[in-house]
Amino acid sequence: MRKLQSQGVHHITLVGADRRTSIDFWEGVLGMPFIFEQPNLDRASESHLYFDPGDGRLITIFTDENRKPAPERTPTDIGCVHHIAFAVSRVTFLQAVARLDERGIRHSGVKDRGFMDSIYFEDPLGLLIELASYRFEPPHGHTHADVLMEAHKVRVARGDYNIAEIHLADAIEALAERSRATLSSDRTPKDPYTKS
Repeated sequence: MRKLQSQGVHHITLVGADRRTSIDFWEGVLGMPFIFEQPNLDRASESHLYFDPGDGRLITIFTDENRKPAPERTPTDIGCVHHIAFAVSRVTFLQAVARLDERGIRHSGVKDRGFMDSIYFEDPLGLLIELASYRFEPPHGHTHADVLMEAHKVRVARGDYNIAEIHLADAIEALAERSRATLSSDRTPKDPYTKS
């Protein structure tokens, strides 16, 4: 047997209500450009709307003008989607509570996740949406996933409960040391302010 190797999320497709609700939420609230539309090629009664979530990938919505928004929370049974998280910059995250409040959208407030901060709210159809903002930038040539994997190893080795900022900082230092050469024979921490 061989794997079917994934190389990233291609797109996520959701069942929407009417076209206007989808455009108003995905573009009008989350700022995702509405980039194209075509019929659902498997169901002629539906349209297929495509939005760019900010990284050039796609969020797509099947719409039907006969469907109306039903705001009850979507199912969280086994196999169902619990929530979808979208990355936002720190400056956007710091304004998210106020921007949700000005629309009257109920939300969780800021949640501390150790390595990121999150805010949760439901879309007009009851799907839980998370706005997530990392607390760190990975070193050049590395991804957020690289840092999180290294931070996990640091956390487990120390017997700590969850990833915290100290694990992230130590992980970033370790990745930088492994990926950047130096002419120094000793890279350990020093105190150049110590007087002899």
